[in-house]
Amino acid sequence: MTNQRSTFMGPRLRRLRRKLGLTQAVMAVDLDVSASYIALIERNHRPMSADLLIRLAEVYDVDIAEFAGAEDDTRAQLEAALADPVFSDLGIGRDDIRDLTSTNPALSEAVAALYQRYRTNETLMMERRAASTTNSAAPLEEARDFIAKARNHFPALDEVGEATSRALKTNSSNLFEALRARFKEKHGLTLRILPADIMVGAFRRHDRHRGQIAISESLDQASRTFQAVLQLVLFEQSKALDAIIHDAKFETDSGRKLTRAALANYTAAAVVFPYELFFQSAQALKYDIEALSRRFGASFEQVCHRLTTLQRPGQEGVPFFFMRIDAAGNVSKRFSAGVFPFARYGGSCALWNIHEAFRTPRKIITQTIQLPEGDTFFSLARTVHGGEGGFHAAKAERAIALGCEIKHADKLIYGQEMKADQPNPAPIGVTCRLCPRPACAARAHPPLERRLILDEHRRMATPFSFAFD
Repeated sequence: MTNQRSTFMGPRLRRLRRKLGLTQAVMAVDLDVSASYIALIERNHRPMSADLLIRLAEVYDVDIAEFAGAEDDTRAQLEAALADPVFSDLGIGRDDIRDLTSTNPALSEAVAALYQRYRTNETLMMERRAASTTNSAAPLEEARDFIAKARNHFPALDEVGEATSRALKTNSSNLFEALRARFKEKHGLTLRILPADIMVGAFRRHDRHRGQIAISESLDQASRTFQAVLQLVLFEQSKALDAIIHDAKFETDSGRKLTRAALANYTAAAVVFPYELFFQSAQALKYDIEALSRRFGASFEQVCHRLTTLQRPGQEGVPFFFMRIDAAGNVSKRFSAGVFPFARYGGSCALWNIHEAFRTPRKIITQTIQLPEGDTFFSLARTVHGGEGGFHAAKAERAIALGCEIKHADKLIYGQEMKADQPNPAPIGVTCRLCPRPACAARAHPPLERRLILDEHRRMATPFSFAFD
């Protein structure tokens, strides 16, 4: 039964015939059989005999092994389609797929083709939606614009953070234990660390039924503490958050919610890093990020975030800009405080050493960079890990760049060894589509406002040639 079933090759024969542009009648003449026999084989009403398979290979120069293995290709395509989460509740296994491809290969091909069309259309819809979304209507850009307008500095939240930090220290010098006591005494909640499988993918959860704040044990201690602080902020500082965004104009509700979430995170950072204490420490340690991380029990990324907010009058820190990317160059976070002209859309310049950081994980590398207009900056970059802890847990490797104007570089421990004879600054752009530099071998796109020059008889060293008119 199994051997007979394996000789049914109707869909494969039909696919070959159509590829060759033949009718059933013409193929029947070529193979010296009747047209009705070809039709029966294609409908899987007759098996493909060994003699006919050999004749097929000789007449049309077909690789028998490749022709016979086409069912495996269909099965692989079908397995990929049915692995989509949309089918996860149906319990479809490999045996089901094998039975379908063996007994009804035409339907198998149809399902695989339909799924491929679905994925293609879904991608097109996403691209069109992204292209048609205006800057003012993009929630993420609304939140970023709000924070940029405030230069990433919110004095009222810094004051709230300092007051909360002082109150917590009255309970314990250990911040996490102080938070545990605060939740119990003021909110009647237990702060617990729970296994990742119980958290079901969540890092933090307010469990009202059990009266507890649950934090995933998959987080490191710095992240556990920050998540606990963030939950406390959401409980106790809701009015302070609402007061800041009350009079702001948002075109989308999502933009307002994203902004409120960003302000909550800002407040949590103000608790972990009380402004005056953190400012004094940053000055004393000459902005040594790793030393600040150890002093405050925080992560490298958390310290970098907080360094971008030090704009209190009379206690201004170095005005930093901050960017985080993944290995593909996608920008997931950025703060500028008006210092660096980030592009609203698109990745960063390939010549910026933030991309080099992935080659030397956890090592800080520095670079002097210069924009086309001549503005020069000092930049440092390092990779950070995201995701859960554990051997099999998915981890996200990202790179962070923290920079400032070159005039502030000597205030940083990283920039104090710069010499007058150091190499010229690396010429970077904001992003390819906005960069006018003509001789850049790393260019991925032509500038938006330049006319392309196309000459098939001349191959330049750069990917694109363009005019300046």
